[in-house]
Amino acid sequence: MLVLVPEIGLTPQLVRRFQNRLGYEPVLMHSALADSERLSAWRRARNGSAQLIVGTRSAIFAPLKNPGLIIVDEEHDSSLKQQEGLRYSARDLSIARAKKLAIPIVLGSATPSLDTLQRCRDDAYQSVRLPSRAGKAVPPLMRLVDLTRYDAYEGLSEPVINAIEKTIARNGQVLVYLNRRGFAPTLICAGCGNVAECTRCDARMTVHAKNSMLKCHHCGAQRRIDSQCSDCGSVCRPLGHGTERLEDALRSRFPGETITRIDSDSTRIKGTMSKALALATSGDTRILIGTQMLSKGHHFPNLTLVVVINADQGLFSTDFRGGERLAQSLIQVGGRSGREARQGEVIIQTAFPEHPFWNELFSGGYPKVAASTLTERQNAAWPPFSRLALIRSAATRREDAHQFLDTARRMAEQVGVDGVRVLGPVSAPMERKAGRSCCCKAGIVPVCTKCWTCCERRWKTAKRRAESDGQLMSIRLSFSE
Repeated sequence: MLVLVPEIGLTPQLVRRFQNRLGYEPVLMHSALADSERLSAWRRARNGSAQLIVGTRSAIFAPLKNPGLIIVDEEHDSSLKQQEGLRYSARDLSIARAKKLAIPIVLGSATPSLDTLQRCRDDAYQSVRLPSRAGKAVPPLMRLVDLTRYDAYEGLSEPVINAIEKTIARNGQVLVYLNRRGFAPTLICAGCGNVAECTRCDARMTVHAKNSMLKCHHCGAQRRIDSQCSDCGSVCRPLGHGTERLEDALRSRFPGETITRIDSDSTRIKGTMSKALALATSGDTRILIGTQMLSKGHHFPNLTLVVVINADQGLFSTDFRGGERLAQSLIQVGGRSGREARQGEVIIQTAFPEHPFWNELFSGGYPKVAASTLTERQNAAWPPFSRLALIRSAATRREDAHQFLDTARRMAEQVGVDGVRVLGPVSAPMERKAGRSCCCKAGIVPVCTKCWTCCERRWKTAKRRAESDGQLMSIRLSFSE
């Protein structure tokens, strides 16, 4: 049996659960293992001595001598998709592999992707619903805090501070969720308003106060924090909030409590993640601060309050899946609260309480958001009611990238595949990344296997022509259903 999980951090407690239920230890396969450990796991999978394999997305390529079942946990999670180098979706490959092997596959999620929900509606998948939470647990209470009415101290409003104090007084545990690591996302000059930007990307440098560094989270560039503005000489100050800043604010407000921050910065050293999760599970940590690493799969028995600091960033996303992913993250992180006898509470801070998204989420939960979004997608003919192919070109010069895509567009129009709309080319949301200019062209394709195969074949022909003409700088072709 092969079990795929989206995050390495989910494997320790999953291994314990399998040990308790099945009586033997699963074989692990993920990138945090040493080369010798991964080789041993691969060999055991191939010779059949590993009856149960638990791994992240790359484990889908593991050889299985006697395959019997594939399980994809949190099938909606974007971490199951490899975005660089060899691009693939571990969920979609799992479905294809299970079909080829003629074995069952289980896609598990409390917030299924809209693609999966639509396939259930079309009776392509069998839907099995869990009507209630495990044990005696009941769903948590959810409420909004209007940031236009309450001032926030270092990102924490007064209602949130009061709720944390009450939870701690009742011997409960608190999770403060902010999906932004670092101290602050921006360093700005107090005099002229100049912002510290990456020299290789169209992005701002993130402030990391612990080591006094500015880091780009896109290309990895870093430099020392500027104490004074290079233009006017005024003092530079961090603007906005990250998990580091939240940690400092909570330590100053609750000096006697044990506070643990869990993000990709604090858990780089091997073993730190397991130790932090052990402290959280035992209840020794009273206040947890975390990013999406803590939003799914984890079980903390004493956790009764979840606070979402900045939910608004998902309301105005440039990605058409932004609303879907926001609802998924909120439901997932809210699900960490009240998983035992005591009912939990979820508090969401927002500066846009009148946004229609909140009414849908609070009145009908994720099912209502999903149904509304599917109707919207159907009216607009967006996935899952169409197929979207994206051709992205990247070059050191912007003109070269656009020239290639202009040529690709002309070829596509000459081919003239029925039912295909060619959009673009347009500049990427982040046009310059790691010193290269990016732009893209997309085609929306109806859900028709014959048309899709024809389109794919003709795009490959266009690619070969561009390569032979020496016009291809860099090309990536991805398909999303």
